[in-house]
Amino acid sequence: MYTFMIQQQNFGTGEDVSVALTEILNLPPMDKCNGCRFSNVSSIAVFSSAIFVVSLILVRLLYVIYHSCWPLSKRASKPVSTLIILGSGGHTAEMLNLLAVLRKDRFNPRFYIAAATDNMSLEKAQLLENSLATENATSVTHSAQFMKIYRSREVGQSYITSIWTTLIAMVHALWLMIKIRPEVILCNGPGTCIPICAIAFIFKVVGIKWSSIFYVESIARVRRLSLSGLLLYKFRMADQLFVQWPQLQRQYPRATYVGRLM
Repeated sequence: MYTFMIQQQNFGTGEDVSVALTEILNLPPMDKCNGCRFSNVSSIAVFSSAIFVVSLILVRLLYVIYHSCWPLSKRASKPVSTLIILGSGGHTAEMLNLLAVLRKDRFNPRFYIAAATDNMSLEKAQLLENSLATENATSVTHSAQFMKIYRSREVGQSYITSIWTTLIAMVHALWLMIKIRPEVILCNGPGTCIPICAIAFIFKVVGIKWSSIFYVESIARVRRLSLSGLLLYKFRMADQLFVQWPQLQRQYPRATYVGRLM
């Protein structure tokens, strides 16, 4: 054991004490820049890792966007689970008219979703499913389910408070998507569809391709897309976006003109 004493008057500064201890213990002198160099190397490594991760996300995002609006590959003839998003008023009426000519055996089971404050839409959907069940002598519970989702923004709600309600709607949409795992999402304009379509799009970006999004713009939109349609179009979230007026398709060339469906 070595015993040594360091008197304060022998050393003017703490740096002198460090040098003296180094000499006594027969250690190599400490380079003051080593710590800085290690810190710089760590910072560069973290920065490089972040750039790599962001680059991968961007590449995957560009890949998903590039392949959006391509003709979908043919699936097997088995039924596909379908999530149908209802809006209030005219949106629900148009959707139900569209469902009237839809092959029910092909899109089965069906999950209807409406805003938590919209009771009329789900009631109309239940009437439609009850009539189908009566015709086919089946039970509604085997072919259809009815659910509600929080609204991102109520009519007249301030944009500041809508930030919080939108976050709640996104979390609720995430839970519904994980629970239902629909193969097809069918919507026609209500703002309720945006959180669900956004979650489905995020799933695609991270490689979880559960759902194909089909958006049918309202017949009332003759020259401009609705806000929901514009968001899905600009961010390329919809796999297929259908319009019912030729001038609307000329305005948005990536949309598909299908004539008047209603």
